[in-house]
Amino acid sequence: MEPDLFTAAAEDRQERDPSTSPLAVRMRPRTLDEVMGQRHLLRPGSPLRRLVGEGGGGPAGPSSVILWGPPGTGKTTLAHVVSKATDKRFVELSAITAGVKEVRAVIDGARRSSGAYARDTVLFLDEIHRFSKAQQDSLLPAVENRWVTLVAATTENPYFSVISPLLSRSLLLTLEPLTEDDLRGLLRRAVTEERGLGGAVTLPEDSEAHLLRIAGGDARRALTALEAGAGSALAKGEAEITLATLEEAVDRAAVTYDRDGDQHYDVASALIKSIRGSDVDAALHYLARMIEAGEDPRFIARRLMISASEDIGMADPTALQTAVAAAQAVALIGFPEASLTLSQAVIALALAPKSNAATVAIGAALADVRAGLAGPVPGHLRDAHYKGAQKLGHGAGYQYPHDLPDGIAAQQYAPDAVHGKRYYQPTRRGAEARYADIAERVRERLAGDTDPRA
Repeated sequence: MEPDLFTAAAEDRQERDPSTSPLAVRMRPRTLDEVMGQRHLLRPGSPLRRLVGEGGGGPAGPSSVILWGPPGTGKTTLAHVVSKATDKRFVELSAITAGVKEVRAVIDGARRSSGAYARDTVLFLDEIHRFSKAQQDSLLPAVENRWVTLVAATTENPYFSVISPLLSRSLLLTLEPLTEDDLRGLLRRAVTEERGLGGAVTLPEDSEAHLLRIAGGDARRALTALEAGAGSALAKGEAEITLATLEEAVDRAAVTYDRDGDQHYDVASALIKSIRGSDVDAALHYLARMIEAGEDPRFIARRLMISASEDIGMADPTALQTAVAAAQAVALIGFPEASLTLSQAVIALALAPKSNAATVAIGAALADVRAGLAGPVPGHLRDAHYKGAQKLGHGAGYQYPHDLPDGIAAQQYAPDAVHGKRYYQPTRRGAEARYADIAERVRERLAGDTDPRA
């Protein structure tokens, strides 16, 4: 049996007996207006609405679409909506299991249709990034001649994973992770609507919050977990999906963690203090709690960058580089993969030598400035580049350090009010021991206490 006929037959069976389908399939939106999230793609007159024939009589643009976004954001859903809205046959293939032979069978079937049905097939190709360049090339004639409406989905950047000719002939739509409000609305619809659970059970607030945490912005994951919880509750004869029943059904313990309350700050504080105390295992525990509770990975990354300067500083100057690199990686990849990056950063920071000398130094300097210990900039350091500056004595007597053998000029840099103050008091831990020696030698030279030729 050809794959398009098999897919159509499977769809017919699901429509006749929807109860046999998973909850995520039953709750799949039937129109664009039922789609949760992706508001940037659903505004009136958007390319997606024009593709399905909404928004006036203007040209619909490309008949093929590439959907790029994380899992569970609605790529398959949008493909189904396009198919239903345009009254075309829907054929679903996965690049993981299908090849050129299966794709050509669908295309040939569409071409053999009579003239009135020549463009009546929507080919949904999931995971298109798994197709090789040659396999993607085989799609070009069908896209170019509009024998099928290709809707391709990918979780990877299409500018790197999809060939340029196919990109240029397709409408690229970027899907964003669903917000908690989006998922909350979806869960409540699934509980009450007839095609969902039909009100057979209720979903208490704490159970709903647990579902939102474990979903991680993935609608399919949220609905699958809800269905599992509902099945367990009904099997026990319970009228609601209690938190205990839900935990058993999805095998995920509910983490006590309120991102807007004390737990948010307590666990974040414990993470940083464990890093400061060099307890790598405790630090990883608190990191895991934050990840499991659905904490924003960017918040965690920001805290790590602060820790790298506040608690490690010059004892290991590469710690800040590690934390910044982790923050950049988190911004690029997001959860769940970002958990690996955050783990690496936490381990590196926890095991790094510690010094708060940089923190103490700026604190002491700020305290003096706030206390009024400022005073005028020494005359030889003042700007002497503008007309008339020399008449004011600006720059007079300034020694250019690069002209000296050791690059250090024995002259006063600080204002008189704080001259001789030593804000930076380096430790002898890690790399800072070297900087402590350097700072001492430089201070002696600035004071003119040593011979520059020594």
